[in-house]
Amino acid sequence: MDVIVLGGGLMGSSAAFFLARRGARVRLIERGAIGAGATVASFGNIRRTGRYLPQLPLAHRSRALWGEAERLLGRDVEFRATGHVRLIFDDNGLADMRRFAQDARPWGLELEELTATDLRRRFPGLSPQAIGASFSPQDGSANPRLVAPAFAEAAARLGAEVLPHTTVQGVAATGNGFTIHTSRGRFDAPVLLNCAGAWGRQIAEQFGETVPLTTHGPQMGVTEPLPHRILPVVGIWSRDHGAYLRQVERGNIVFGGGVQRVPVAPEPGHAHVDPSRLAEQLRAVTRLVPALRDVAVIRQWSGCEGYVADDLPVMGPSATMPGLYHAFGFCGHGFQLGPGVGDAMAELVTTGRCETPLEPFHISRFAA
Repeated sequence: MDVIVLGGGLMGSSAAFFLARRGARVRLIERGAIGAGATVASFGNIRRTGRYLPQLPLAHRSRALWGEAERLLGRDVEFRATGHVRLIFDDNGLADMRRFAQDARPWGLELEELTATDLRRRFPGLSPQAIGASFSPQDGSANPRLVAPAFAEAAARLGAEVLPHTTVQGVAATGNGFTIHTSRGRFDAPVLLNCAGAWGRQIAEQFGETVPLTTHGPQMGVTEPLPHRILPVVGIWSRDHGAYLRQVERGNIVFGGGVQRVPVAPEPGHAHVDPSRLAEQLRAVTRLVPALRDVAVIRQWSGCEGYVADDLPVMGPSATMPGLYHAFGFCGHGFQLGPGVGDAMAELVTTGRCETPLEPFHISRFAA
């Protein structure tokens, strides 16, 4: 085996696929079901608006792959380029949007500014209180429940060995690579790719690399099915806990944000929503679409996500151990990046370089 990938979420499963596509022999190890951690808890947002600017090349790479996902994977993961609207309610939001739009243009992202009149005409039903919005027409959403299993299945068809429900009991460096002791036995490989998400910090620490990462969960919910009225993903330009929503093709409204994330203990890593926060969250959600005041919420959920102190992921080679690579800690905004992360890490592992700049995310930024 050439590469062991730890973690079967979107990052790990897409990395396994792109590694196998490049001819590497890959073993993917996941402690639970494939995609059942932070990925399945995701909102499914595929947005580039509001990102850390040096992250945009990776986001562009990933957006191109989302457009090819059905062809690459052989199944529909419900990627839809319906556009991404972010509503503006005050002068701070307007200033933030215009500043980001101006700064993002040299990085290859063009945002359309909508006036209040434009918004009413093009997207009726969104908040009449909004004074404007930004619109990114090529962004959209996909189904978080489908995408990681689809990448893992496609990787397996290319020869990767996929091991779900496999507990890692120990990780050690050897003279020529790494030994992984698991509930299914011992595995060896010269290269180890750490895509363990909220548990990625523990893997890094075993090799003397400390990352200031905490674990929290989003508070997500979904409504009863409704007639289809909302085409784009909807968010807000806000300096606090902005809400967001989208309507799936079956008619349900998926929503999140509007409240602080729920603390999660990494062991066992089971995240639970706080029902007492739902009323506050719904006030934020109905600000975006007032008609949702009369709609029933049928389910809530959460998941264990890793948040790095500077709100940026850890990506790239280890600073202390040859053959070790990291891609974890995506701070609740990694879903859009997923395919690009897998492709970029596969390029880095197999060629020793990456055409997409990853330096801002290197683990060495925490060495001091």
